[in-house]
Amino acid sequence: MKILILGAAGQIARMLTNELLNKTGHHITLYARNGHKRLSVIDASREVIFEGDFQDKNKLIEAMKDIDLIYINDMGDDRSIRTIIEAMQEAGVKRVIAASILGIYDEVPGAFGEWNRRMIGGSSRMRTQIESARLLENSGLDYTLLRITWLYNQEGNTKYMITQKGEPFVGAEVTRQAVTQLIMDIIGENTGKFIHTSLGVSEPNTDWAKPSFY
Repeated sequence: MKILILGAAGQIARMLTNELLNKTGHHITLYARNGHKRLSVIDASREVIFEGDFQDKNKLIEAMKDIDLIYINDMGDDRSIRTIIEAMQEAGVKRVIAASILGIYDEVPGAFGEWNRRMIGGSSRMRTQIESARLLENSGLDYTLLRITWLYNQEGNTKYMITQKGEPFVGAEVTRQAVTQLIMDIIGENTGKFIHTSLGVSEPNTDWAKPSFY
């Protein structure tokens, strides 16, 4: 499989790259601004770096040549997501996994939902995440949208739980390592059960009023 990682310099994107290199035989295209300065190639036979902006459709189409699956590390700019979708449609790439945030459907109940709304509910970031998700869900692409709760790092902690669109979101925090594991599990799933799904992503047993690190 050939995988394109958009936003390859991000923390989860870097973890995903390492996992793919260490645990699969997939080929990886790493797409980022100033990519050659920010990224290092570990296996030149399986990795290639593309430098480019998310709004450069021609560069995106070039990077998408012969790609089977795309991972978008950040949905925080709806103009960029619109361009990525157009590039995918023109390049003939259908499968995409995209990282978003919790709360885009106002799906977080209780005290944690109130805290989350105070923190990010009225922000421009939330508004662009909502629009980006709408664009992706209406794109006709084979998407998996990840609505990720508040993130932290803990080596070796890959525990995650998922909720479906329409269900209350549960869980105040999750590790980047666990999100990486979920993406690996989705990539390795061949039945298509994650296609056209919007998954809430959190750590089990973290149904709290706010993340532990706040």
